[in-house]
Amino acid sequence: MKAAVLHEVGGVPRYEEFPDPVPADGEVVIDVLAAAVENVDKAVAAGTHYASAKYLGVLPMIPVFDGIGTLPDGTVVGFGNPRLPYGALAEKTVVPAGSYAPIPEGIDPAIATVMASAITALTMKTAAGLQPGETVLVQGATGVAGRLAIQVARLLGAGRIVATGRDDSQLAELDADAVVNTAVSDEELQQAYADAGGYDVVLDFLWGRPTEILLRALTPDEFAFGAPTRIIQTGESAGADLVVPASALRTSGVEIFGAARNLTPESMGESYQQVVEWTRSGALTFQIDRVPLSDIASAWQRTSSRGRRVVVQP
Repeated sequence: MKAAVLHEVGGVPRYEEFPDPVPADGEVVIDVLAAAVENVDKAVAAGTHYASAKYLGVLPMIPVFDGIGTLPDGTVVGFGNPRLPYGALAEKTVVPAGSYAPIPEGIDPAIATVMASAITALTMKTAAGLQPGETVLVQGATGVAGRLAIQVARLLGAGRIVATGRDDSQLAELDADAVVNTAVSDEELQQAYADAGGYDVVLDFLWGRPTEILLRALTPDEFAFGAPTRIIQTGESAGADLVVPASALRTSGVEIFGAARNLTPESMGESYQQVVEWTRSGALTFQIDRVPLSDIASAWQRTSSRGRRVVVQP
C-alpha cells in the first residue's frame, strides 16, 4: 500500500510503499478515507511531545493516530489507537476491535476529522460553565482551533468575544468584538489585555508568556474583590510553563481549570452531538485544505495555515 512513512525523528514523512497491515486476533483493518495533520502530530514526529517516545520506538513508522475510514463491511467510522508502526497517513491501517465509532450520516469524512477541535471549544461550557451574555477571551484565535472556538462561543451565546494572535491581517479576519496582538512588548500587551478586559471565560490555547502577562493584567493593584475569570487550559503553543504569582490567584478572582474538568462519557457524547447538529445545519463551518497522500511532504512542511486544517485523503 501507499503511505506517508517517517524514517527518522524530526524527519519529513515520505510517500512510498509500506507493507499492508495484517490483523491479529481482536484487530480490524480500516481503509482510510481522511486524516487531519495537526501540530501535535508534528510534535510527536519531531520528538518534542511528551508521548514521542511511545510512538517513535520503532522506525520507520506512519504518523497520525486517528482518522476516518471504512470497516470491511463499508461502515464509515472514526478510528484511533492504530497498532504501531501503522498510523492514519496511509491507504490502510489496523486498530483494536472497538477502537472506532460510526460517523453520523451526512458528515463529510474530511470535515469529520476536524470536528474534535470544535468539541474542544465546548469546554467553555463543560469546564467553565459559560453563560449567555458573558465575555470570552480566546487566546490563540488565529489557528484552526481558535477560529472554531470563536464560532462556538457565538453559538453558545457569548455576549462579547476578544481574540488574540500575532498577525494583524489574520486578526482582522476574525468575527471578534475586539482583538489583541500578542507580538508586542510585555508592557504593551498587559495594557492591551486590561483595555479589552472584563473576561468571564478564557479559552487558552497559548499558555506561556501571553498567559503570564494576562494574569498580571487581571491582578488588581489594590485590595479589591476581583470579578471571577475562569481560565481553561487547553493548549501550550506559546510555552509549556508559566509563573503564577500568589497575588494572581489571591485577589484577582482568577480560577484555572484543565480542559478535562467535568468531562464524562455523557458530557463528551453531548458535546459531540451538539457539534454534529451545528455541522449538519451549517451553523458551524470548517476551513480545510484537502491534500492527496502523495503530497504529504510539502503539506507536512507548511508553516502557515491561516486557520485552515490540512486533511490528507489517500
